[in-house]
Amino acid sequence: MSKTTVTYWNTLLPENHHQWQPVPGLEDSAEAVTLSLDPDTGEYTRLTRFHPGTDTTAAGGKSHDYPEEIYIVSGRLYDQAFDLWLETGHYASRPPGEVHGPFKTDVGCVVLEISFPNRIG
Repeated sequence: MSKTTVTYWNTLLPENHHQWQPVPGLEDSAEAVTLSLDPDTGEYTRLTRFHPGTDTTAAGGKSHDYPEEIYIVSGRLYDQAFDLWLETGHYASRPPGEVHGPFKTDVGCVVLEISFPNRIG
């Protein structure tokens, strides 16, 4: 099977707000919408929206055993693991096991994430 497909739609329009779901553990600070999912491999594409003032320091950094790609669509996000503000237009291809975060944002941020859980490194 392959990733799901959907007709064109604008994820950021107010009438599509109901599509966004709170991120577990960050219910008041971040929400996500899955854009595409391959149920066989677990590969997915999603947007995560961090609200202004979000700070995930209490949750610490994280890593996973699969690669992922991220792209900052709008806003900015501070990644403590790299002591770096990721601004609109930043891209990263993270190898398996790379620690990232914790994160914080002053103005909010939308991140495009493409993850490959079946490609364990």
